[in-house]
Amino acid sequence: MKADPIAIDRRRQTRAWLALGRWLLGVLLLGTPAATIVASEPLVGVASVLDGDTIEIHGTRIRLYGIDAPESDQLCQRPDGGRWRCGQQAALALQEHIGRRPVTCVRRDTDRYGRLVGQCAVAGADVNAWLVANGWAAAYRRYAPDYVDEEQVARTAGMGIWSGAFVMPWDWRRGERGEVAKEGAANRCRVKGNISRSGEHIYHVPGGRYYNRTRLDASRGERWFCTEAEARAAGWRRSSQ
Repeated sequence: MKADPIAIDRRRQTRAWLALGRWLLGVLLLGTPAATIVASEPLVGVASVLDGDTIEIHGTRIRLYGIDAPESDQLCQRPDGGRWRCGQQAALALQEHIGRRPVTCVRRDTDRYGRLVGQCAVAGADVNAWLVANGWAAAYRRYAPDYVDEEQVARTAGMGIWSGAFVMPWDWRRGERGEVAKEGAANRCRVKGNISRSGEHIYHVPGGRYYNRTRLDASRGERWFCTEAEARAAGWRRSSQ
């Protein structure tokens, strides 16, 4: 079922207001010390873009909550096989989107590097959601399910990184680079039909957890599919991850 963009936008705004409401409730009910209130209250200001999912406001670095954008040096692959600097383009898209408008960020967490992890908005619209819905970042399911609907919209429309093949940012950081076989790129068929050791027929789609590490062996009956429907009709099931 195709996601409803209007419903998704309403959920984005609801999540942002709920985050702010939780902060205010903590202040009113828990008697939070003044010093903590200052550190936790929404941060507002003109933002500098450091990469596709990190900004800086008044000297404070903010890692955007619930999303993961391609790394600055990351390359993605177009349907014709050409490579492009998707990480750099994600950062440029974010900069163009927010411009010099004030950005408001609400703290959702602190990461292991000590950075504020925030849900940010411009003119009341969720910036994190915008990046995912436009194909400039993936939903970071490991930490939050908030932007799964937006990712599905981008996947379906083939926007940004979903226009071709790419390695998920978290895999790229671990050193995985991946290759898309020339056959698949040339035919614009990017669904991988794999046969497991137990003989189960499983297909993998771009962006899936095991997509880039899956290698096809035609001698075993493994093959490329152009669509998921084609793979299912041939007897393959979608990978659960």
